[in-house]
Amino acid sequence: MADLSADVLIVGGGPGGTAAAIEAARSGLDVLVVDKASFPRDKCCGDGLTTGALRHLDELGLEPSMVPSWRTIGDVYVRTPAGKQRLFPLPTPQRSDAGSGVFAAVARRRDLDSALVSLARSSGAEVFERHALSAIRQSQDKVEASVDGPAGKISIEANYVIAADGVWSPTRKLLGIETDGYRGDWHAFRQYFTNVTGRASQDLLVWFEPDLLPGYAWSFPVDDHTANVGFGILRKPGESVQVMKDLWPEILGRDHVVQALGPDAVAEERHSAWPIPASLGQLPFSKGRVLFVGDALAAADPMTGEGIGQAIETGRLASRCITDDASTNGGRLNGRGSSPEQVTAAYQAELEAGMLRDHRLAKALSSVLASDRGIEASVAIAGATNWTRANFARWLFEDYPRASLITPGRWHRRLMSSPGAFTQR
Repeated sequence: MADLSADVLIVGGGPGGTAAAIEAARSGLDVLVVDKASFPRDKCCGDGLTTGALRHLDELGLEPSMVPSWRTIGDVYVRTPAGKQRLFPLPTPQRSDAGSGVFAAVARRRDLDSALVSLARSSGAEVFERHALSAIRQSQDKVEASVDGPAGKISIEANYVIAADGVWSPTRKLLGIETDGYRGDWHAFRQYFTNVTGRASQDLLVWFEPDLLPGYAWSFPVDDHTANVGFGILRKPGESVQVMKDLWPEILGRDHVVQALGPDAVAEERHSAWPIPASLGQLPFSKGRVLFVGDALAAADPMTGEGIGQAIETGRLASRCITDDASTNGGRLNGRGSSPEQVTAAYQAELEAGMLRDHRLAKALSSVLASDRGIEASVAIAGATNWTRANFARWLFEDYPRASLITPGRWHRRLMSSPGAFTQR
């Protein structure tokens, strides 16, 4: 006999796992979330929230007031390799109709993830912190798992598992899934700075540095006079993160970076590095009754490296496929009436019809950003008119699907003019 049972066991309490938990719990399923960490906890991240992520957070019921470090962004500045700077403004109530909503924000992951864990609990999910998955076994009609916590080992029986446990996914390893040594596509590196007095204290800055292409450096404002500053580079076989550590002081010493941060900016704590998995379709979508989401699915944006919105979207989608299965079986997920083949097939079909197409186009477009000429031309075209400037910013921040041009099924009348998130706040 298992110690605990649930309709859905979710491994990982980050944005993907909590989004899945909220979606499933509100549909009436018994949901259990386990995470090896204790919240609030820090997470290596750029802390940026795209329009796509914000729309999902809005629909999940998150209030910006729940996140202490939340900062709404209105201006995005892009600096080209030649040193040309271009402003790409996002809609704000001051620039357009009142209630235009939020199109970009920044929030420390420590605060955002903690708020989402609280929201999952209030939605009816049970969350076990400081509990790490240690074993998992599947049969035709259920999944049996073990987690190790402060009080010892707990056995759990579930009808489905959603694995939201990151690029290294312990769930995937315990299931014996081989990944051919996959270690992500990008390296990212960041550090917080306080006493920021330059433009970086208010605006979101993107620097396309010639030696980082197709990667880039960034500065995102967090809290008062604090910024998340970092850079990302394409992963190269045999190249370690040590290269980034060695390069970091030189990047911080560049004139435009010093000017943006201000002369009195001070590094806060230590720097951090992490891998970004952005090869959706390379890793398995599922195995039996286990569905993978977020970084465990390598779902990060291959052009920008953003992964929060993708984690939330895949988490919600996985839950919906499971809850749809429950609705066709009288609201039950008791093994005998469930159909894991239909659930996993539906999940894969949804991903292939939407996100996978967007990723393929984004990966193709990222090749344009691999050269100085490509970036200079792209920024010049994007900044040609007020309309192109506004819509480039919205497109870059995933306000509408990147591949909408080749997926007419997703066209709608207000594709490029809908209000942002949190319009009712």
